[in-house]
Amino acid sequence: MGRKGAASQSRRPLAFTSPPSANLPGRAVTLSIDISTAFYGPLGPHHKMMGPWAAARDQDARLYTRGEARQRIEKLFNEEVLDILSPIKIVDLRVAVVDGEEGGSPPAITIFCDSIGQMDLGWIEKSNVLSVALFEQVAPVGMQAAAYEALASSLNAAVPMIGFADLMEELSAYYWDGSLDDEGAIQTMKEWRGLEDDDIDADQLPSGVLARRPAWMLAENAYPLKRLPHGLAKRIRRLRKARKAMDAVPLGDSAWRCHSDFVLDYFPEYMDYGTLPPMTIVPFDVFAREIDDVARPCMETGFYDIAGLYQLPNPAVVDRWFTSLKLGAELLLAAQDLIDTHPFHP
Repeated sequence: MGRKGAASQSRRPLAFTSPPSANLPGRAVTLSIDISTAFYGPLGPHHKMMGPWAAARDQDARLYTRGEARQRIEKLFNEEVLDILSPIKIVDLRVAVVDGEEGGSPPAITIFCDSIGQMDLGWIEKSNVLSVALFEQVAPVGMQAAAYEALASSLNAAVPMIGFADLMEELSAYYWDGSLDDEGAIQTMKEWRGLEDDDIDADQLPSGVLARRPAWMLAENAYPLKRLPHGLAKRIRRLRKARKAMDAVPLGDSAWRCHSDFVLDYFPEYMDYGTLPPMTIVPFDVFAREIDDVARPCMETGFYDIAGLYQLPNPAVVDRWFTSLKLGAELLLAAQDLIDTHPFHP
């Protein structure tokens, strides 16, 4: 897994997948809210589902060929999505509308995370070493810890991240046969690897891994909001508010959630993928060996990079998807603002 995640918005086209036979040019139709059965015929089910949504926003009340209608639907959808997601730079997102007709499932909108590696945490992970201190003011650990705690407790509501607790759980399974204490870990290492006491590296025991956490990763070091500069406290409140808004959305109405069984209906190849997300907020330079070990299977087979899968049983739910998409975008923009803005700035 790489040192830092991608920091720019994906420029790959937002994908509508449909069979070539769906494009039958030359026959004019009207893009209207009440689309006729004849209009539906040559278009993919996902185009049919998006048609009424697109028609409600189309300002050009002219006749379209079926090929033009499909292009118009895609254009309106793509523009709306990019308008919401393009300001987000801390994670690289891609949206695809997929046709679930062959498996008996309705069309669905999928959000993919194309970033791999550690999210760049900016000032939050800056240390007070000479090379850094010469050029900029390093924030107190209490401010760094407050910001990191806010990120760690919020980001997963939108884009799955490997947090430190997730890393420890994976290490427990990978190294220590489920143990999270030194005694159980030592027993496992002796039985499985035939090691003696002198052969066991204390840094690779649970206590050793925990001890390597930088001070800014420890929640107990976080300053309370009332002790933070006004601007930093305001940005943390914004992130917490965005998280609460996400939590208030029912699971079935969220663009940023998915059920693994539904994923396999649309992407059966994910049966062979790993279960870890492609990004982490654990500092790679501190835990490189551990992250590489637990992420190796995913690097070989593929990460679970789906951030959300939203089924479209009827056209009315498209607006709900967009409402939820905006909530997740606000959370990511709040996180981005927290990372990018120095804590002493207003």
